[in-house]
Amino acid sequence: MKSSKVKASDVIKEIIAIILSLAIIIPFLLVIINSFKTKQEAVLMNFSLPKEFHWENYITAIQKGKLAQSFLNSILYASGTMAFTILVTAPAAFVLARRRTGLNQFIYFFIILGIMLPINFVALMKVMQALRLIDSRLGLIILYTAMQVPFGVFIIYGFVGTIPKEIDEAAVIDGAGPWKMFFSIVFPLLKPVLITVMLLVFMGAWNDFITPLYILNTASKWPMTLSVYSFFGRYESQWNLVFADIVLTCLPVFVIYLLGQNQIVSGMTSGAVKG
Repeated sequence: MKSSKVKASDVIKEIIAIILSLAIIIPFLLVIINSFKTKQEAVLMNFSLPKEFHWENYITAIQKGKLAQSFLNSILYASGTMAFTILVTAPAAFVLARRRTGLNQFIYFFIILGIMLPINFVALMKVMQALRLIDSRLGLIILYTAMQVPFGVFIIYGFVGTIPKEIDEAAVIDGAGPWKMFFSIVFPLLKPVLITVMLLVFMGAWNDFITPLYILNTASKWPMTLSVYSFFGRYESQWNLVFADIVLTCLPVFVIYLLGQNQIVSGMTSGAVKG
């Protein structure tokens, strides 16, 4: 009787997993199929296969959408955000985890509140205008970094708890200063969680659509997520190019996730027990 209940629960879990998977796969499959169609066929947005696969849609999308420039912009924003986030969150999380005073605990919980609180774009725009960071590549990277700090601190904080404090004490006894001790001794030990944060931050910055839409006014500074606007207006009805652009935008993130999924899982769970 017990085994039948277990089997029933397993079946229910599998059904739920299949439904959730289809909810993600079906829209993406629709995009891929329509990216190979003609302009007239793509307008229907159905799952019927194209009469002839038009691979040239991708070349046209790259040329007309200026995706080479958008790709470089996305690389700059995602890589810059990734680097700044690691440089800011790793030392901060280490100090907060090692010195658990009342003030540091308050600072930690105050920082991770940013994971849950929504972004007020009205106030954000006022701040960005006051700092003269509107329509600025550096401004967008700084903003992305600020948005990723709560997540980075939260993940690294838990992992630091798995590193014995005796390592810090031994480094201090050997005469290492705080910065040398952190970057020479502790930083390499954080490699698993740092790779996890780097990958997730990179994908988050790459996939973001709303923030650059508010911050960037110049088309030449747009990332790939905004390049889809190149096919509206003048190329308003060319949905096949829109779908091809979406596929090209998702492809780098898809590849990065496949290559780093094991590292992401291990880094997320390493500090789950202790910390």
